Amino acid sequence: MTASTDGTEHALDDRHLAGCLALSKSAHWNQNEADWRVMLAIGRGWGITLGDGTLGASTIVLPYGACFAWISMVLVLPEQRRKGYATQLLKKALRENARLGLISILDATPAGHAVYVQEGFHDRWSFKRYALAAPSGIFQAEQGVRPIQAADWSAILALDLRAFGASRERLLRNLASRLPQAALLAESGGRLEGFVLGRDGREAIQVGPLVAEDEPTATRLLNAALLGARPPVYADIADHAPALQAWAQAQGFAYQRPFTRMVHGPGGGTAAGPAPGEPGLVFCPAGPELG
Repeated sequence: MTASTDGTEHALDDRHLAGCLALSKSAHWNQNEADWRVMLAIGRGWGITLGDGTLGASTIVLPYGACFAWISMVLVLPEQRRKGYATQLLKKALRENARLGLISILDATPAGHAVYVQEGFHDRWSFKRYALAAPSGIFQAEQGVRPIQAADWSAILALDLRAFGASRERLLRNLASRLPQAALLAESGGRLEGFVLGRDGREAIQVGPLVAEDEPTATRLLNAALLGARPPVYADIADHAPALQAWAQAQGFAYQRPFTRMVHGPGGGTAAGPAPGEPGLVFCPAGPELG
């Protein structure tokens, strides 16, 4: 443990779940207990606990393979902001990633973007969150789209490795089990063309990741996934898929807010590499906290 201004820095584990959920709620973020549990199981996190025992701030790092790690859940209780807690924990995460030789990547909200730029992060691509508040009754089954089966996983993981740039098998299997009706793939002639997953959230169902060879396939997958998803629903749709964004809005989705995928420069310097994988295959991220 490390003493902070008026709090104590420490590792996060399942004992801190109630405080983690309170942080999500205070920021109006969508993470529920299952999200926090899988992030803590896959990665590692740090928090700052105040003198009265309240968890005042958090940060989580999710290592993906041997090259990069996601920084997420940089949260501070509203009444504890502007005390340096977020920067303290962000720097902790950056040091740990550097020690392990991992490039740091994150998806920034507009509120956090300026802070991340100051810490050496650089914009790479962007996406927007759309929210469906009520059933529209117009979603339908799609030809060539079916539920994911056990024998499909090797092809799914190979496509996701291309798109994302690292294996995230444990996460994908977890998501598939949480919302099976949205765990779908598109195929043609026995060849995988894309897949979509989803999960329950604190405020809404989150659809994603959605990985596909092209935008029409992505639209088919999103349409089919929404058939089994009871609103409210969030879909984070890449800005390099304007037709998919337009389709979602035509179905009743409302624009909520933007996100920017950012990559940290070597040593926090002025240079940074490209985003890993093939971003053009990613139509919906798993969520800004998961990549």
